[in-house]
Amino acid sequence: MKKEIIISGFGGQGVLSMGKILAYSGLMENKEVTWMPAYGPEQRGGTANVTVIISDNRISSPILSSYDIAIVLNQPSLDKFESKVKPGGILIYDGFGVMNPPKRKDIKVYRIDAMDKAAEMKNSKVFNMIVLGGLLQVCPILPDKALEKALYKTLPERHHNLIPLNMEAVGEGRKIINEE
Repeated sequence: MKKEIIISGFGGQGVLSMGKILAYSGLMENKEVTWMPAYGPEQRGGTANVTVIISDNRISSPILSSYDIAIVLNQPSLDKFESKVKPGGILIYDGFGVMNPPKRKDIKVYRIDAMDKAAEMKNSKVFNMIVLGGLLQVCPILPDKALEKALYKTLPERHHNLIPLNMEAVGEGRKIINEE
């Protein structure tokens, strides 16, 4: 198994954190992983992205020009990465951030209304975990127990009390993702 994933959105949406948690989850399952963030002034509203590769075998390069899975959380990210999903691949988009849905017919397209669900849960900070739950529903590359272990590794100890809420958000994401 080898999955090459790009996650992209506005700074502040938890894009880099999502990639880091996904990479750590792979480590918890003794997978080979890479995590390569790309950002600049994104924390002030620009776009950020992160490439994550999870594999059973050694990874030759973290540099990719096409992806098995793209998670896009805003329109500029969709515009940039839709064409870079490999035929037969998966594209997941947030219904709140994308106004013009993907057009490709040679990939599986999933919509997740994670922003709406985060508002319903009264916590915008779980947005990225809802999206991660959606990813793991349509492409079960890692078990939830690895994700929970990764949260303990990546979150500062003062935030460990939020891990149950984050895992609840993952469960909600599993429920609300829909194929288009």
